Amino acid sequence: MIYIGKREIVTMVRVQEIPLNQIRRPLPRQNDPNKVQALMESIREIGQQEPIDVIEVDGQYYGFSGCHRYEACQRLGKETILARVRKAPKSVLMKHLA
Repeated sequence: MIYIGKREIVTMVRVQEIPLNQIRRPLPRQNDPNKVQALMESIREIGQQEPIDVIEVDGQYYGFSGCHRYEACQRLGKETILARVRKAPKSVLMKHLA
């Protein structure tokens, strides 16, 4: 963890496969069905090329981007998704939820 003054900031970033059922999506959004369908076809043909972004807080994953890729993988019946994981303190999570 890196500290600037008394503030903690996000440090380590890694790319890994994460079980879809372990990712919380606290800010659900309405996805474009055409984009989801196109991503499903692409993922089926060549695999997931771009990881989604998640933050890890106290061992729990939270997704705030990659909504279309997340839904496409769900609808394809995938158990895991490629994710760029940033470990962060709760203060960072709260800023995303504000």
